Amino acid sequence: MYKKLLSLFIAAFTATSFAAVDVNTANPADLDSIKGIGPGTSTKILEVRKNGKFKDWADLIERMPGIGEKRAAKLSAEGLTVNGEAFKPVAATDKSVKPGTTPASTSKQ
Repeated sequence: MYKKLLSLFIAAFTATSFAAVDVNTANPADLDSIKGIGPGTSTKILEVRKNGKFKDWADLIERMPGIGEKRAAKLSAEGLTVNGEAFKPVAATDKSVKPGTTPASTSKQ
């Protein structure tokens, strides 16, 4: 009986340790549980979040100093989400091409 109870407890603990932590609903302890987020970062996240929830990863990266795409990818891999979504890197774009036009190398002449 005790072995079954212990097994059930261990299984429940293991399942919760891999649960995703949403940046918009997390408390400081939840944020600190993410590898790569310490007390300073979790405090800053909560301060910035007071001005409004993060809309998406791009919003988090824009509003949070010290978090860029590379760190966002690492935090997401550790279980951090924004509105339940994992980080998806944005495909590189050619900033020299204006929207609605085609690059000179691909346009027909």
